[in-house]
Amino acid sequence: MLIRLGYDIEFSIPQPVAIVALLNVHPSRERDLRESDDLCVEPAVDIEQYLDRFGNKCARFLASAGKLRLWNSTLIEDSGEPDEVNPNARQQPVQGVPAENLIYLLNSRYCEVDRMSYIATDLFGSLDPGWARVQAVLDWVHDHVEFGYHHASSTRTALEVYTDRIGVCRDFQHLAITFCRCLNIPARYATGYLGDIGVPPVPSPMDFSAWFEVFLDGRWWTVDARHNRPRVGRILMAAGRDASDVAITTSFGQANLTKFVVVTDEVKATQE
Repeated sequence: MLIRLGYDIEFSIPQPVAIVALLNVHPSRERDLRESDDLCVEPAVDIEQYLDRFGNKCARFLASAGKLRLWNSTLIEDSGEPDEVNPNARQQPVQGVPAENLIYLLNSRYCEVDRMSYIATDLFGSLDPGWARVQAVLDWVHDHVEFGYHHASSTRTALEVYTDRIGVCRDFQHLAITFCRCLNIPARYATGYLGDIGVPPVPSPMDFSAWFEVFLDGRWWTVDARHNRPRVGRILMAAGRDASDVAITTSFGQANLTKFVVVTDEVKATQE
């Protein structure tokens, strides 16, 4: 399967400001690219590229005052298979978790593990460790939180999602991640492209999406508390502790968003 990926984002910049962007396909998917994956910036600027501590590809530049446009279009090959599911995947004891993954058991900006451990234990502690617990977490969050773009908030934490029972895709993932960490299951936040491939189109505008990954049986598995079903065509861009680590743009000063368009479309090989 070939998927056309792209975005066209514009900002109004009152005065020069440093920006870090995470808009490239994740290095783990670069081998699948069939066209270059270059961040285009207008007006042109010098771009410094680097990998952050989570292995995400980042771009840093200084934007001038005025209109700023970030855009790209690329083509990627995907298996066309839905997210893998393994009901027999086992949970490792904390002492067996690789040292580099221990960070995904701890508190982070939006995931208050210490404040929610008793809640998670009460809800899921009696279930068998491993995939069954993860699936129970997915089911609970999917069934108890109301999705709506009008619920979006950049400051809402997992505990607030649990209390308010509303949110957007990042909120669903933050709550599920926190529950998993409370149950000693390493969980990390992920963001990327997820189009309406293999599912009925929805009337809401296309966007980047959030999901998360859990570490079971010695590897990471993709799961999604908002959709709670395996999906086709999920293209990873970045992963970290929570949304604060993987914002698509971070400006160190004022940058007012004026345009945001994302494309994730399946294309036929014969058309390329």
